[in-house]
Amino acid sequence: MNDRLTRLFLIWMLVLATLWIGADYVRWFLFAADEPRIVVPRGDLSDFEQVTIEVFEASAPAVAFVYSEQPTNGRVGPHGSAAGTGSGIVWDAAGHVVTNYHVVQNASRILVRLGAGDAMTATLVGAAPDYDLAVLRLVDAPVGLRTLPIGSSEDLKVGQTVFAIGNPFGLDRSLTSGIVSALDRDLPTETGREIRGVIQTDAAINPGNSGGPLLDTSGRLIGVNTAIITDTGSYAGIGFSVPVDIVNEIVPQLIRDGRVPRLGIGISVLSEEVSAGLGVNGLIIANTVPGTPAARAGLTAMDRQSGRVGDVIIAANGQPVQDLSDFVAQLETVGIGNSVDLTILRDGRRRSVDVEVTDISQ
Repeated sequence: MNDRLTRLFLIWMLVLATLWIGADYVRWFLFAADEPRIVVPRGDLSDFEQVTIEVFEASAPAVAFVYSEQPTNGRVGPHGSAAGTGSGIVWDAAGHVVTNYHVVQNASRILVRLGAGDAMTATLVGAAPDYDLAVLRLVDAPVGLRTLPIGSSEDLKVGQTVFAIGNPFGLDRSLTSGIVSALDRDLPTETGREIRGVIQTDAAINPGNSGGPLLDTSGRLIGVNTAIITDTGSYAGIGFSVPVDIVNEIVPQLIRDGRVPRLGIGISVLSEEVSAGLGVNGLIIANTVPGTPAARAGLTAMDRQSGRVGDVIIAANGQPVQDLSDFVAQLETVGIGNSVDLTILRDGRRRSVDVEVTDISQ
């Protein structure tokens, strides 16, 4: 009896061992998908997905890839530095393309590619560094160029959906989506002035997106993507776009005249940080240009030898002036050829001075 139980036990153990060792082979034999699997029909797209697809398909043909050949490296290609590559927006059927000024700054040669087509030579029509905008023109513009409908940035709402199309890291016509994160930001430019009313978005913007469009859900252009805040050089959730109302004002001037007026009175001022370090609240005049309205009005600059502060602009047209952005905003309100009423602090005393606003770019 014991021998029989022993034999049964051994047989059972042998069966279990066989199943254990052969399980993988049995599984492969029964379940291996060695032929194409059955395709499951796709369900209906959501309303948001359909909107996203429609916006991309309608807008992508108007988004360009911009290459700028820099004199320092003599190389053109989609994998160059962020300063030499970017995006652009076809503005009109004449072949004008809008991009960021920093994308084509100091370029010795500019090429533009639309979709999978060949790169086309483009020339710089005009630039507005104070707004980080530039207009190019295709030398041999093809017929039938697609353009984007123009929207408005005046009625944007924080939280509304937006789309960005561009060429991040050399990847053609990439689409990202997000929301308007904030409005009325001030964005410093390399010229020392600030772009006012800038749109902040969390739609992914990376190097190479610069100059590309920011769109609303109707596919209208509402901004030109220009910058990001990041510690690594890549997307970190905070991007900025020049509002279309500014773009729609600046671009026609660049096409027509090749330049935009730069409002001023003929002064340079100390930086906000330096003024704060001196305990001064306002704009410290660092220099007055001879022959300008500031010089004719008798404004006094800082004495660099002694360090003695001269005139400090503390208000313009009755509005407090904390920084250069505040000052330029008041000049824009007045306009070229008119006078701005400045409140000046000199030797602890206030006085009012009328100074003509002029185009200091000439």
